[in-house]
Order: sequence, then structure tokens, then C-alpha cells
Amino acid sequence: MLLCLLIGGSGVGYVWQKGQINELGKQRLKREQHLAELLKQNEKLTTQLNTMRLPWMLEKNIADLKLGLVGRSRRKSGICPSRGRNRAGLSGRTNWRRRKRARPGCRE
Repeated sequence: MLLCLLIGGSGVGYVWQKGQINELGKQRLKREQHLAELLKQNEKLTTQLNTMRLPWMLEKNIADLKLGLVGRSRRKSGICPSRGRNRAGLSGRTNWRRRKRARPGCRE
């Protein structure tokens, strides 16, 4: 009787384990397909983002949306000339890291 229960229990366990293996295989396949879809979507969105970052595309979108933005003039984008003074207001050589950088349109 004990031998019969042992063999029957082993058979039920074997069938249950095979069912679990099949279920996990299906889940794995489903997740691999989902991953492939996400990778494909990621590639598509990366291409779209790179296209949207192109200068001519940005200019086109600005014109289409009528934002009224204009490009920087190369002559006006420089740095104001320095007077050669350090933070203490003393003239002479200054450490380039400590020198206050002037912005376009600054007044000295």
C-alpha cells in the first residue's frame, strides 16, 4: 500500500512539474515577444528624437508653431572684453578660474 502511494504521489508530482515547466515556457515566450516589441519601439523613438533634434527640423517647427524665435547673431554672441581686474578690484594678472566672466550685453 505504501509503495502504491509513493508511486502515485511521484506520478502526480511529475505531471504537476511538467505543467509548471510548460506554463513558465509560455510566460518566457510572451515576455521575449514583449521585449522585442519594446526594442523595436525604442529604436523608432530614438530615430524620431534624432530627427527632431536636427537644426533644420527645429527651425521648421519654430516656423510652423509661429513662436517668433530668431537665431543668435554670431557677432552678438561673444564675451564682453575684460578690464583686467581681479575680484578685489586690483589691476594685474588674475587667475583665469577666479575671473568673473562677462555675459553678452554686459556693462562694465
